[in-house]
Amino acid sequence: MNTNLFARATLMTLLLSTAAISGTALAQTAAPTPVPDHPRVNEVNQRLDNQQNRIQNGVADGQINAKQEARDEKHDANIAQRESTDEAKNGGHLTKTEQNHLNKSLNKNSGRIHKQRTAK
Repeated sequence: MNTNLFARATLMTLLLSTAAISGTALAQTAAPTPVPDHPRVNEVNQRLDNQQNRIQNGVADGQINAKQEARDEKHDANIAQRESTDEAKNGGHLTKTEQNHLNKSLNKNSGRIHKQRTAK
């Protein structure tokens, strides 16, 4: 339980830092809420949220260890930071190409999480 709390605190600190560096207003620190007229942003945010839930469920079930959890959350934080940077370049929107690049990264991380959870 302490590892789970520590990992969440570490992720939140990392997200706060990247949001401050990229100049965005802490958009990635809370659970994603739908942004009207931003379906690409909403999709990426929902996928990040789903992956965080899968990671936490894997930890709770003992399928994912602390090292794997830290690595997976680092990958998700990187994706969230890239999304924030892309949004800042486009007035809060994502282009289709940017969405495709983020989805490719999300797919790779999703596959890694799936393998970890089914390996035992």
